[in-house]
Amino acid sequence: MDESQRREYWRTNLQLMGALLTVWFVVSYLFGILLVEPLNNIVINGFPMGFWFAQQGAPMTFVVLIGVYVWRMDRLDDQYGVGRQEERRVTNEVRDAREQEG
Repeated sequence: MDESQRREYWRTNLQLMGALLTVWFVVSYLFGILLVEPLNNIVINGFPMGFWFAQQGAPMTFVVLIGVYVWRMDRLDDQYGVGRQEERRVTNEVRDAREQEG
């Protein structure tokens, strides 16, 4: 990977992190803390929505964001040739070369 590809890879990674951190901030801080009172006027299954966001929504969203980050980074790594598929390809080439020598 040359320098321009590294910069593009890092820029794309930072954009992804920025977007995911924005979602995390909105769900955990805005919905779970700042907007908890207005959201508590909405009741779902007997629980105020503000309480639900603070106790269930934010942690569940965080786990989903981790999964989205892993999925997108795997795709990005493969796009730039630094992913697991590339690693497997190189490993197989080395193994095949050793088998041919021996």
